[in-house]
Amino acid sequence: MKYCAALFFTLAALLAAGPVWAGGSGLNVIVVVNANSAESLQLGNDYCQQRGVPPQNVLRMTNWTGGSVNWSLSQFANDLLDPLLNLVASRGLTNQGEYVVLSMDIPYRVTDSAGNQNSTTAALFYGFKAAGAYGGPNAPPANTVNSYAYSELPFGEAPPDLAPTNAFLAMMLTDTSLAGAESILQRAAASDDTRPTQAVYLEKTPDEARNVRFPEFDNSVFENQVAGNAAVIPIDSGNTYFTNLFGLQTGWAGFTLAANEFAPGAMGDTLTSYGGYILDPTGQTVALAFLEAGAAGSYGTIVEPYNYTQKFPDPVDYFYQWRGFTVAEAYYQSLLNPYEGLMVGEPLAAPFAQPGTATWIAPAGGTALSGTVALSAAFTAAATNLPLTQADLFVDGTFYETLTNAGPAAGNLLTVTLNGDTITCTVETNDTPATIAANLADALNGETNTTEVMAYAVGDRIELQSQALYTPGSNVTLSAGAGLGTGAVLTTGLNAARPAFLDTTATGFLYLGVENPPAVGDWMQLTVLKTNGVSATLAVTNTTAGATIGALLQNLYNQINSTPVLETADGVVGTDYFDLDGLGVPAAQFFLYARTPGLPASLIQATFTTSSDLEPAFSGSSQVTDNWGDLLPRNHLYVSSGLNALTVNAAWDTTKLADGWHQLTAVAYEGTSVRTQTRVSRTVQIQNTPLTATLAVLPPGTNTLLSQQLQFLVTANTTNLSRIELFSTGGSLGAVTNQSAALFTVTATNLGLGLHPFYALVTDQAGHRYQTATVTSFFPVISLTLAGTPPVLAWPAALDHQYDVQFTTSLASGFQTVATLTASNNSTLQWPVPLTSPAGFYRVRLDQ
Repeated sequence: MKYCAALFFTLAALLAAGPVWAGGSGLNVIVVVNANSAESLQLGNDYCQQRGVPPQNVLRMTNWTGGSVNWSLSQFANDLLDPLLNLVASRGLTNQGEYVVLSMDIPYRVTDSAGNQNSTTAALFYGFKAAGAYGGPNAPPANTVNSYAYSELPFGEAPPDLAPTNAFLAMMLTDTSLAGAESILQRAAASDDTRPTQAVYLEKTPDEARNVRFPEFDNSVFENQVAGNAAVIPIDSGNTYFTNLFGLQTGWAGFTLAANEFAPGAMGDTLTSYGGYILDPTGQTVALAFLEAGAAGSYGTIVEPYNYTQKFPDPVDYFYQWRGFTVAEAYYQSLLNPYEGLMVGEPLAAPFAQPGTATWIAPAGGTALSGTVALSAAFTAAATNLPLTQADLFVDGTFYETLTNAGPAAGNLLTVTLNGDTITCTVETNDTPATIAANLADALNGETNTTEVMAYAVGDRIELQSQALYTPGSNVTLSAGAGLGTGAVLTTGLNAARPAFLDTTATGFLYLGVENPPAVGDWMQLTVLKTNGVSATLAVTNTTAGATIGALLQNLYNQINSTPVLETADGVVGTDYFDLDGLGVPAAQFFLYARTPGLPASLIQATFTTSSDLEPAFSGSSQVTDNWGDLLPRNHLYVSSGLNALTVNAAWDTTKLADGWHQLTAVAYEGTSVRTQTRVSRTVQIQNTPLTATLAVLPPGTNTLLSQQLQFLVTANTTNLSRIELFSTGGSLGAVTNQSAALFTVTATNLGLGLHPFYALVTDQAGHRYQTATVTSFFPVISLTLAGTPPVLAWPAALDHQYDVQFTTSLASGFQTVATLTASNNSTLQWPVPLTSPAGFYRVRLDQ
């Protein structure tokens, strides 16, 4: 496809406030493109346009021509990792570049000389893991653990400790076609701050080998419900045919997802062996299927794994997303061992983030600045529990300095009242929301004997669990707040999720498993003691030579589900029987569930014993409470820092920058772990020396083909120059020395289809520098006209070429195709503009 120039149908959209991005923005993204792939270039360019990625944040892989599936560890290092690290260091992005987007036609599977395989995204996230043999029957190797998982901390504060170099929240934006990848990008970007209400289904399926995540569902449902999100729903289902979902976690090998099955911004994945084989299909449903069905992010493994749940997303990722974290943050926080997993989609999508509002006060636009000037901006938080804690200045897309910081003020006093018992905690010097949460949790746990509540600090959040076994959560009251204390200003916040604890909807379970082939005479016995004192003892004995352990355990399972005394509301039921004999493992298992939700109903005693030849998962007595933490009434406390109204007033020394034109961007951050960004920008001109320069574009015609060249003429007001350098997407395009002017020739194929900014930096012999105004060009350029009543769009067309007419009401939200036309000759194509069309922008895209 070829993008063409946009025709401004009206200026109304230009006068609206610019977009704000959440949980990281284009400022924090490094886009990697394969310079040998036109589609990779075009998708990367469109991503930069859609997300406001600075041109210096683009890395071009110039040498890779080996396909989109596999590469060796040395190829990965030479062609991607080392150039990426060099770019970060040389362009000052060490503390700014947290996300990496891999734009199509880049391999997703990395293999070392010993045959170990990692995904490309995981290798960028925390380094290639030569994991070797698995660490045991219940866990992946220790050297693959992701310390960022479950942290609920800003990524910059908690990068994975196993990362040998910079760590990146890496995702691959791709599809089987460019059009498909573009659709994924547009839907995902449009989801920001939409706060959707569609359901998330956590699907328990009959596919035993891939159904292993279901014990984790209760925690996700509970966390979301405490926070006020009732849309995360566990279901028992035999199919995956749903519509209008905001999320799906399932465990099927192969199934079909319908187009538009997901609302924009959704996450979805299946626990299966080949979900990451996105372009080398094996017959199983791959991660791309979720994106093609409308989701913003998905995940799958790139090598046949064991079904360790730690290698797949924990469903708590939907709670992280509900808090406002981006798709990339939510996914990586939910993955304990992601080394074999490929992350696909749009990493910045953040449907539940809530940016505030911003106003640029000074300097005024259009004024030439010199010396030290006043810089001023005002920010307002989206909500009182989402204060703004810090404001940074970015110049031309690169971090310049922190303007103000309203972190927790020493001396502020936090107060929590649990069931009438009041606990206080004082903010200390250099505290952060996370350290405050840890200190407050300690203080709360010091009063456990009185409150009967345990506190667990998780990032900036404190999870509270009532230990009063027979007290309903509705009777456990909670209030919390923050006061000035001895602090100079109140910049610390403390909020409770709800005024009383929430009771669980989960039922207790106990895992029962046994291994080894049974000999004749081997036996198992289960005694169930109900909470009313009534008991039942069930036993089975093997009487058949060659019988399997699965057959023996199933006999016990069947007895449980056919014993009348266990079928009452205070009894138990066996579920999810799984015979591993079919997988070549002499083992079988099932779950013993209480029949009534809540902890009191789950305090059933089960005693399981076997003959000595057999190896049970546990031997002796246990309550039906393997999910103990999910059965206790729960509540949350959230610590924050900052102010609801954050005003920036700073003296800014313009002499530290080159004269000329610069874009200033002030970014304020939400004072929680989510760190949602609120941004406001202004273009200014600096003039501290006599040096000036201009950049002029010399196009070779109104309809520039991608194979043709553009010329850029740079001239200064003096001949005493030492260097002239031209910049655009990806950095420097060339430089000349000791010339009074320069004519640069740029081949459009080197940059790819899309929108590109161009500017020049001129340096004179005295060391003075001048940065020209930025000129933005589309490749190729097609001249559009708008005339007539009713209005008609017209443009020059080529025989048999297909053109898309695209429209948007805001340049920040992306274009959508509204009509497709094919030229029957080399002439002019025309398209009548609907009279009912709202004010907005049109552009034309050449498809073929």
